[in-house]
Amino acid sequence: MFIDFEGIDGSGKTTLSNLLAARLSRLGYKVAHAREGGELRSPVARRIRELTRDASLLEMSPRTEFFLNLARDAQQLEEVIAPALARGEVCISDRYLYSQLALTGGGRGLELESLRAPCELASRGLWPDLVILVDVEPELARLRKRLGKSKGERALDNDSRKGLAGAGLAVRMREAFREMARQEPSRWLVIENNDLPLHVLEQRLVDAVVARLEGRDSPSPRPAPAPEPPAPAPVPRSLDEVEEHFFRVMDGLEVREPQLAVWLLGGLPGYGAHQRRLGFVERFPGLTVRSLNGLDDEPAWALRELLAEVVPRDVAASIGTYPSPQARALRERLYEQAPTEVLSGLKRDGSPAAWSLRERALGEGHLADVLCGLAGLDDETAWGVRELGVKRGLYGDVARSLAGLASARADALRESLLGHNRLAVLRSTTGLDTSFARELREALQDKARKVVLRSLTGLDTPEAWALREKGAPLTKEALDSVDGMDDARAWRLREEHVKRWPATVLSSMQGLPLTERAEALILQALEQTGARLPVLHKAYALVAAAHTATPPQERAIPRAHDVDHTQPTL
Repeated sequence: MFIDFEGIDGSGKTTLSNLLAARLSRLGYKVAHAREGGELRSPVARRIRELTRDASLLEMSPRTEFFLNLARDAQQLEEVIAPALARGEVCISDRYLYSQLALTGGGRGLELESLRAPCELASRGLWPDLVILVDVEPELARLRKRLGKSKGERALDNDSRKGLAGAGLAVRMREAFREMARQEPSRWLVIENNDLPLHVLEQRLVDAVVARLEGRDSPSPRPAPAPEPPAPAPVPRSLDEVEEHFFRVMDGLEVREPQLAVWLLGGLPGYGAHQRRLGFVERFPGLTVRSLNGLDDEPAWALRELLAEVVPRDVAASIGTYPSPQARALRERLYEQAPTEVLSGLKRDGSPAAWSLRERALGEGHLADVLCGLAGLDDETAWGVRELGVKRGLYGDVARSLAGLASARADALRESLLGHNRLAVLRSTTGLDTSFARELREALQDKARKVVLRSLTGLDTPEAWALREKGAPLTKEALDSVDGMDDARAWRLREEHVKRWPATVLSSMQGLPLTERAEALILQALEQTGARLPVLHKAYALVAAAHTATPPQERAIPRAHDVDHTQPTL
């Protein structure tokens, strides 16, 4: 039997496919997993995959990508899948040719019918007996992926080619997968991985697969009926109800995915969030302290001090770029154990204390880390370090050091770095309106849409608005770029696209007053999504920030006529 797992990145298909393989083996079946542990079994297929993921290959066309992916799957079929099936084993694949139809047809927008014949050729007529679609909301999948990255080593500018297209690609791929499942219900099994515990999903999966293996259409009846899922919680009808709803949902998440629950506390101010953090300190100290990013209150600093010796790198990362004496003292204390994180926190800091740390780091061979903490500095000492970085071939790090610099000298260096790392150069233009930045965005808008749109953050120019309006129907990063903008065009963009990108629309309102217009958007996003976790999280972040910034006696929500939406909030 040939079983294929499909789904967008971050859906959980790799985890579930490995759990299924292990369970079937324990039940006595001979099982071959073509991508055990997330790694393709064929060495040739692994080499091909490296090409299709390489974000530096910006000129690779969707058709080229498609045929390379077909070659990867064809090799897996020849070398792993077909031999396993010939031996009579159950063969499990984590992605197959359906992924290429979803990516190139649904995601990239090529004509789907024209892709079917090449897929048939690659398959040799061998298609899975069962396709398991692990379906998940794209925003939730993104949160899980970000959590996974946060637990690993630092990885800058590590987008895959799919990632460069923006988050909208996953939305379109999900729609394509769901349509394929709808067209072949006898072959496809849809498993939702939004809000059920992993062990429940695993058991449902095992029951369904064993039923197929035994020639039954459905799993064996259980002695007692499974309990009915709980009724969905009511949607908040006012901002006053948002906090209660959020923490109620977090109670369930803490049981199912405790690490994700910690991660979602990131940057949330207030007593409720802080009490939750304290409950996670012993189990997840690193994640707990990283959830302090963006917080500068007394409880946050007390928790950093408490955990400084336990998880020094996480504490250093949580300090960010705060310039306060307290932050500088803690960086000095943590430097030996966390030089990378400490040096990264020195962006825009030209103080003698900061340069003392950099000089020490240069003497110890941490040039790359020093460069990453030079953003915003335009003095001759900083330029000397950049010249040394170029000589050492640290092109990406040198480009990152140029962030925030709009001078002719900075653009000349960017120009010289384009041949080495275009994406790092593009990222360094975030918020800048120079001729170089405009020309680079124009050249790369269709090749690295996500990075181009994010580089527009805070820009109020005709070129920026044109790119946002073109990108907003395709991907959420167009809304990311209006973060904190209290401009008539920003509000119009939010209102036009709240149905497509509800969580991003809410996150783009961070720092803005909760006017009547803002309240209406928050409640609309909650209503249309049933207050699902990603949107509820963003809504609570807005409410918590507003309550923290406003004394209790002054928390009346301002109305639309009190705020001039045409002026940016500084």
